[in-house]
Amino acid sequence: MSALAVVRDLRAYREPVSAEELEQFETDVLAGFVLARASAGLTDGTIRGDVGHLEQVRTWFGRPLWEMEPADADAYFGRVLRGSPSGTRLARSQALSTYFLFLELRHKVEIHRMTGRVVECPIDEMNRLRGSKDAQLRIPPTVPEVDLLFAGWGGELASCRKFAPTARNYTAAKLMSQVGLRVSEACGLDLTDIKWNLGRFGKLHVRLGKGARGSGPRERMVPLINGADRTLRWFIEDVWGQFDDDHTRPGAPLFPSERGCADGSSHRVGDDALRNGLAAAVEAHLPG
Repeated sequence: MSALAVVRDLRAYREPVSAEELEQFETDVLAGFVLARASAGLTDGTIRGDVGHLEQVRTWFGRPLWEMEPADADAYFGRVLRGSPSGTRLARSQALSTYFLFLELRHKVEIHRMTGRVVECPIDEMNRLRGSKDAQLRIPPTVPEVDLLFAGWGGELASCRKFAPTARNYTAAKLMSQVGLRVSEACGLDLTDIKWNLGRFGKLHVRLGKGARGSGPRERMVPLINGADRTLRWFIEDVWGQFDDDHTRPGAPLFPSERGCADGSSHRVGDDALRNGLAAAVEAHLPG
């Protein structure tokens, strides 16, 4: 005959976890998240971006992210990030959702054993961002398509209505494709940032490079590879003088605007002009 025994809830008898152990566990979980995303084939830049978003949320929350609830997400995305660009809000929301999916798949039982908390994503159907154009998939063009774009754009220079601004937009876009600049970085270049005598091809001093995690602009030297040196020489020798006649002026921009200053010099081109020029060229020569 079997004997009866009192059934006890084992959760009441789990060993307490110290703050140091919990902190180490949180670090290990984030490291596991990075490794899992790398094994899925994501680029280092994408993974760094996701981790940066998670660290921003963690700093604001002040506790391990697995403790977040929908009300916390409402407060963060509804108040703290209320005025942020939609792309930033969407990327941060997606990074948080992906992280919680990782927690649920890999560490749900362990987190419950250590903390008594059941992991549940704070981004639900009520506060999930919707309708953002930034959520659309962007497929980068192939090398032949890029060559086709610049071949058509270059041919347009002989018959375009305004040669100088069209040639400026063409040169800026081609330089960005050749050496990997951002639009804002190209706009911030001066003539003196071209170091023709450095290295085999010359180098570009990018003074206003994009910083990471709010660190501010970061400088770097970029070699003028892939024919970027020839692109710049043509622009400076044949085009730049149509904007400004004083290349020795301190702070003379590499890519000037059509708008002139009171002293006859040119303003620096804005990023909207370069983006609009590239968009028009893509529509004309690379509609797919």
